[in-house]
Amino acid sequence: MSYYAGYYDDRSGSFQNLSLCSGEAMQVWVDYSGEAKQINVTIGPLEMDRPTKPLISVTYDLSTVLQEPAYIGFSSSTGSIDTQHYVLGWSFSMNRPAPNIDVNKLPKLPTKGQKPRLKPLEIILPVVTATCLITMGSVIVLLMRRRLRYAELKEDWEVEFGPHRFSYKDLYHATEGFEHKNQLGAGGFGEVFKGLLPPSNLHVAVKRVSHESRQGMKEFIAEVVSIGRIRHRNLVQLLGYCRRTGELLLVYDYMSNGSLDKYLYCGNDIPTLSWAHRVRIIKGIAGGLLYIHKKWEKVVIHRDIKASNVLLDSEMNGRLGDFGLARLYDHGTDVRTTHVVGTMGYLAPELVSTGKASPLTDVFAFGVFLLEVTCGKRPFNRNIEDNEGVLVDWVLEHWRKGSLIETIDARLRGEYNVHEASLVRKLGLLCSHPFTNVRPNMQQVMQYLDCELPLPELTHTDMSYSMLFLMQNEGFDPYTESLSIGTISGISGGR
Repeated sequence: MSYYAGYYDDRSGSFQNLSLCSGEAMQVWVDYSGEAKQINVTIGPLEMDRPTKPLISVTYDLSTVLQEPAYIGFSSSTGSIDTQHYVLGWSFSMNRPAPNIDVNKLPKLPTKGQKPRLKPLEIILPVVTATCLITMGSVIVLLMRRRLRYAELKEDWEVEFGPHRFSYKDLYHATEGFEHKNQLGAGGFGEVFKGLLPPSNLHVAVKRVSHESRQGMKEFIAEVVSIGRIRHRNLVQLLGYCRRTGELLLVYDYMSNGSLDKYLYCGNDIPTLSWAHRVRIIKGIAGGLLYIHKKWEKVVIHRDIKASNVLLDSEMNGRLGDFGLARLYDHGTDVRTTHVVGTMGYLAPELVSTGKASPLTDVFAFGVFLLEVTCGKRPFNRNIEDNEGVLVDWVLEHWRKGSLIETIDARLRGEYNVHEASLVRKLGLLCSHPFTNVRPNMQQVMQYLDCELPLPELTHTDMSYSMLFLMQNEGFDPYTESLSIGTISGISGGR
């Protein structure tokens, strides 16, 4: 049974409509008389007393419906309109009238459409907490990345080398993160970058060499540090090192004019070096080699003398650099190594066959270097498979024919000292002789260059050899072999 919502006014007896979706609070009275089996339902505004006449009155025996025990509660339903129902208060009684509800103590009915207001703290606290968590997480990630970026490999035995060790962070910033624009060179040996070390504003060259093995690393670092103490005007100063997992970094003085090979082979892009300039570079490198072979406290074998390892400073003086392959020995000891290391074309025959390096293997490479600078040709021309493709054999062939003058670098355009040019080429052939007992030492080389000693006459008997044949006889074909071979004391990828 249902009826329109409303009530009967006690004064006029007229029916007053009520709207259930008005959003206004209302009171409802439900009475049941067990004797009369009468159910009365009355409704009215919240502030009004209970109307005398009920809205609905019906006779029904609830005992046929209710079972023992019975529970009293509330339920509601909606129609086509989305509504919300609130029970602000209620009272109940049996066998007597229910107590009146004090409407002044009831909570306020929420205003229609109004959302509950949040306190400022309830808004700010979650936002601040989330912001702090995100910030802390970001800082931790950045710190971890920064730590990994600048991570170094340092062992206890390196304490004694402390003053010669650079931090990776300093080298990283000096080279602007090893940016490509700062790269000076790259090859099988690794990469070289220009850097500016703060706060001294010292220009340096940083060489990155990949290595995986730690075998022999202590000995190698000890040699690097020892070589770093060498001071000579014709040697590039090795300032120190840094180590990371899988990587070794060597720090040198920066030479602003680059390597000599650039001036010998870069065509018309770079001015040709004059003869006087070439002789000055040759004598400078010879003086540097004499110093490390004879005059320093230890014997240092460079093992990779070539034009690309001769660097030119701001005054275009030649300096021998890249001591990455160098080995140290005490004077008077048996100087030998267990690895064939160096660059094809500069390797002495005995080094290829026995693996034994000595000052005379450096002399051999210096002899090839003399011919390279004088003739303006590389030690090997891989496109020509005869004597002309091997620089030593090509010069030797012209010497035998009496046409040595034809081997001079054509870019000099005849502007050179004929006597000096002949001396340097003959000395180059003598130094690059396959037999060690024919080669001079660096002390004698300097005396020949300074004309303090006459150069021995070369005889056809002494010079009756073919470097190409000797190399092939040792199992090396310069036209098929890689230009670089060997390792550095267990450090892979060193050259």
